[in-house]
Amino acid sequence: MCMSLEDYTKDGLWPILVETVHALVMYPHHKAYTREVIINEKPDVKPNELALRLDIPLGEALVILHELKEQIR
Repeated sequence: MCMSLEDYTKDGLWPILVETVHALVMYPHHKAYTREVIINEKPDVKPNELALRLDIPLGEALVILHELKEQIR
């Protein structure tokens, strides 16, 4: 089963994941790099691709992409 990014955000544990990811030391740097480099190279990057490319947990990739998507709106 493949969940969409929106499906993850509807889960009751989403706020806990966001809080945990925000506590990661490298999170701001990963988010900035994703915004400045990766999104420019591949605007439709998937969370699993981002996780592999940056060698980060899938949860962190989900939060980063969700927040960057929200900033664009």
